[in-house]
Amino acid sequence: MRTFLFLVFAALFAAAISLWHMPPQVAGIYVVASVLCFAMYAVDKSAAKAGRWRTSENALLLLGLACGWPGAMLAQAMLRHKASKPSFKLRFAFTVVLNIALFAYLVAPLHLLRLS
Repeated sequence: MRTFLFLVFAALFAAAISLWHMPPQVAGIYVVASVLCFAMYAVDKSAAKAGRWRTSENALLLLGLACGWPGAMLAQAMLRHKASKPSFKLRFAFTVVLNIALFAYLVAPLHLLRLS
């Protein structure tokens, strides 16, 4: 499912850049949010191992929703953090789908999607 969502987003992102003239700064937003999200997962993983204060799941999900989900996916795979908890995985998948849908709505020139 992760690979499918990432491929859908990559295709949509490529179309947005090449066909719809999306500003390149949008890519920067995703990169910065992804790096921050990866770092938050790494800090939370370290805190879990050391028994320290943890980052809330809602904070991780919110940053993923705010364009950081590619970094979260990478962290889940590389750090094996939050990758096996079914309730988190379901909520995470929902935030990824929601982010992709919002991205498509904002960048695609599909006037049928817009009510204006």
